[in-house]
Amino acid sequence: MSGIAFDASKLSLHRRRKWVNAVALTLALGAMAFGLVWLVWILFETVRLGFGGLALSVFTESTPPPLASSGGLANAIVGSAIMVALATMLGTPIGVMCGVYLAEYGQRTWLGRVTQFINDILLSAPSIVIGLFIYAVVVAQFRSFSGWAGVLALSLIVIPVVIRTTETMLLLIPNSLREAAYALGTPKWKVISSVTLKAARAGVVTGVLLALARIAGETAPLLFTALSNQFFTWNLGEPMASLPVTIFKFAMSPYENWQKLAWAGVFLITLGVLALNILARVLFRQKH
Repeated sequence: MSGIAFDASKLSLHRRRKWVNAVALTLALGAMAFGLVWLVWILFETVRLGFGGLALSVFTESTPPPLASSGGLANAIVGSAIMVALATMLGTPIGVMCGVYLAEYGQRTWLGRVTQFINDILLSAPSIVIGLFIYAVVVAQFRSFSGWAGVLALSLIVIPVVIRTTETMLLLIPNSLREAAYALGTPKWKVISSVTLKAARAGVVTGVLLALARIAGETAPLLFTALSNQFFTWNLGEPMASLPVTIFKFAMSPYENWQKLAWAGVFLITLGVLALNILARVLFRQKH
């Protein structure tokens, strides 16, 4: 009798676990479907409204005045490309070197712990806070909005992302690889530059691309730093147009031509960010 009772208890437990698993799986699939519906809807509207606004003038003409018959986003596209590229070039070396320090030198030091804490704060800080900081430190002191201020704000967003990615990828490199290099008499700086960084190269590049994709659509920091410019300019010492700020300004306007250009800009940014994320995932897949 005790054996029968034990089997019945096991059967009841098995049924209860199957029921709990079915409920959990249903809820997970429902949450996924809920998120996918909104994502597909957003992408559909972006393609439908954005692709219809594309024309050659979008890439060859500057932003137009209200109700103009023609105009484009050339100044905003070029301004965004310049600031994003310079911010990436400024933030990437700092982020990589800091990540190398945290992974290879600072794991058990007070400076390493403080740096990790500050980096965690920067990772979670709203971008508008970074924009306000650069506004107070740079724009308010020089009494002028400028492209350089926008570059500094965007680079402060790039740095913590690259630090975290570099540190994580270097910590994934097995210590046996380092020990094998040390056994051959290789100095530590050479091990880092020629062995560990080389082994983690794909992951580090992936982090840089993800950081670039993040700053490509940032609006708040540029509103307080680079502001905007209706005209085409290469001068980073004066206000400079950017695609996110132009989209924000045009989408909020009552003018049909501005709204059409805003959707075209949204489509271009979405396409660019999608391409960067796909490239990052391809590199990460090659790593593993």
